Amino acid sequence: MTPAIPASGDYWLCRARLPDAPALVDLHIAGGAVAAVAPAGAAPSGVDLAGGQVWPCFVDVHTHLDKGHIWRRTPNPDGTFASALAAVARDRPRWTEADLRLRMGYGLACAHAHGTAAIRTHLDSRHSTEGNAWRMFRVLRDEWAGRIALQAVSLCPLEAYDGEEGRALADVVADTGGVLGGATRLGGPFDAPLPPEFQDRLDQLFALAEARGLDIDLHVDESGEAGARALREIARTALRRGFCNRIQCGHCCSLSVQPEAFAREVIAAVAEAGIAVVTLPMCNMFLQDRAPARTPRWRGVTLVHELRTAGVPVSIASDNCGDPFYPYGDHDMLEVLREATRILHLDNSPSWSAAVGATPAGVMGLDAGGVRVGAPADLVLFSARHPHELLARPQSDRIVLRRGRVLDARLPDPAVLDGVAK
Repeated sequence: MTPAIPASGDYWLCRARLPDAPALVDLHIAGGAVAAVAPAGAAPSGVDLAGGQVWPCFVDVHTHLDKGHIWRRTPNPDGTFASALAAVARDRPRWTEADLRLRMGYGLACAHAHGTAAIRTHLDSRHSTEGNAWRMFRVLRDEWAGRIALQAVSLCPLEAYDGEEGRALADVVADTGGVLGGATRLGGPFDAPLPPEFQDRLDQLFALAEARGLDIDLHVDESGEAGARALREIARTALRRGFCNRIQCGHCCSLSVQPEAFAREVIAAVAEAGIAVVTLPMCNMFLQDRAPARTPRWRGVTLVHELRTAGVPVSIASDNCGDPFYPYGDHDMLEVLREATRILHLDNSPSWSAAVGATPAGVMGLDAGGVRVGAPADLVLFSARHPHELLARPQSDRIVLRRGRVLDARLPDPAVLDGVAK
């Protein structure tokens, strides 16, 4: 039975179960915030959740809203990473502002209805320093303010930062209040030498970020090739330069296929440098280790347990939705966590709820992702009482609260994307 949440905005949620706390609690919601967290039975009266879980709203720290939901018009013919890149390149001329508004807005509406309160999206930036995607991002960021906090990251090869064009792109990022990003494209056997220009370009990226006071967020070693060894060099560069701002590295898939001693060395350097790592398990499991008529032999994901044990902040995020890199997904962070739990065996370690809440919020510099006194009452209520119940079903009957009031938002009809396919 779905609990009836008072419209007054001042009430108690009784016998609630927080994701990382075994004991039931009563939550007082007032003035749009969590006014009190008390042991169960302390409330004079209220809405009985009967042990149902109460989570903070989700934070999705790695997405690609600009390329989302183009699969119907530009599918990936063989599901490989190379074909995904080629398909997006073919589709990019169609990214008018109207097209971007429709597709990005659809993704935001899905995320909002599912209970996501903050998103960091990468924007393809190689082909124009002030392109349609950056303009539309700024429009949508303003339109969605108060509903979803949005951050943007530039996505391009490291060589895009060469010369005046690179400085101009870094200025666009800074003027937008964004994050400086890029993708490392290394590969080959483990003993293959790194390209001689790689370190110079990495230092160039760091220098651009330092000059503008920007955080860094990189796509790193997204392959099953042991020669993709950028993660260690990024950590060493951060340490050598004494870089003071935040760094996040996404994917880091190759770490799983490299020698154990090397992996331990890399993880130690990443921890020392204070670098956060985000894993994108659904997309990488779709892309990695593909070959015609051959069953994949590995899961395409990084060493999340070892990283977290070493003290590295690890987030889980959605990555691509409905595009040539991943044709599925609905911008639902509970689905992402559910699939990550199965892919990465997260059930064999302490709760990973923070990986879709407080940890990515910290990466984004936001005070969000927690249930505590004084925090906004941005919450997701589930009837499921225990983790195995929560992850067994889609939880389509969840109740999303924003500032203590029931969110009146419905998932958009996929038919609104019919025009995109033409």
